[in-house]
Amino acid sequence: MPEEKGLLIVYTGPGKGKTTCALGTAFRAVGQGLRVLMVQFIKGSWHYGELDAAKMLGDDKFEIRPMGRGFVKIGAAETDPEDIKLAQECWQAGRDAIYGGKYDLVVLDEINYTISYKMLDADEVVEALKNRPERVHVICTGRNAHPKLVELADLVTEMREVKHPYTKGILAQRGIDY
Repeated sequence: MPEEKGLLIVYTGPGKGKTTCALGTAFRAVGQGLRVLMVQFIKGSWHYGELDAAKMLGDDKFEIRPMGRGFVKIGAAETDPEDIKLAQECWQAGRDAIYGGKYDLVVLDEINYTISYKMLDADEVVEALKNRPERVHVICTGRNAHPKLVELADLVTEMREVKHPYTKGILAQRGIDY
């Protein structure tokens, strides 16, 4: 039997597919008998197909917790304190899951986004991930992965858009995009 070592995986970059890639890895993990939790930092405002798929596998095997309130509006204005509070609650839930002993893989979906917009402290997250239990796998998704997280990770994949249907006016497709 191969030696068990929890990997830190980062899916980042401006292209589409970061969460989808994490879901594929989660699905594979469940097939190998691992228990998986995905906490979603941003998504939460509308219905995603992966929520139903995870329920079909059983909450004891694959649980998804949408904890944000949809896509956070960040621009010239200050970040809404409620979004910062939700990001910190989501991080606490993810951190508790990583250290709690129940899950073999914890996916921190869109955590990179919340770190890059200073809704979470990069050093705190990196330190917690560095000191996690040795057997626990963690996947971090989202654009603009912090350099310290990239440095700590065992695997980093950057998604780069080559072609996208939206540029031809094709809208998001049920079962493919959500």
